[in-house]
Amino acid sequence: MPARPRSGCRAACWQCPPSSRGLDKALISTLSNCSWITRKQNLMILGPTGVGKTWLASAFGHQACRLGMTVAFYVANDLFTSIGQAVLDASLPKLKTALYKPNLLILDDFGIGEMSPIAAQVLLDVADRRMHTGSLLLTSQYPSDTWHGFFPDPTVADAVLDRVVHQVGISDQRDR
Repeated sequence: MPARPRSGCRAACWQCPPSSRGLDKALISTLSNCSWITRKQNLMILGPTGVGKTWLASAFGHQACRLGMTVAFYVANDLFTSIGQAVLDASLPKLKTALYKPNLLILDDFGIGEMSPIAAQVLLDVADRRMHTGSLLLTSQYPSDTWHGFFPDPTVADAVLDRVVHQVGISDQRDR
């Protein structure tokens, strides 16, 4: 079954997670106005399991929805699987359009699972298009300087990372 963006919002209201997670409340408050999305900037939320990366990504997505923006949420590995299936059933153009359209595209757990050459190329197309049309929010357990190893082709890795990291604000939750 192909991955679908998760709809609906998990949080009933916008609140920062418990302070025991070591989050910078001022930064979270600033990011929650979603002006980074209107400026078409990207956001990476990095850190180990359990610090609330997915929770924060969902909360930013929820807030963007509340502000009238469109949002799509994918677990990265599920998206890569869906790309392979879309190639087989000739629905890749439709999937790419769904990835281009929202104001905010959230890719959760980047770096978990294997990325095929086709998925890497689609990710490049999406990152390139989104530089001019919308924002990308990536969560990962891995530091961004290790992301080259996730891609099957180093040239495509350079191109994607240049487009994603070029317009990013980073929130690293490793120091809790």
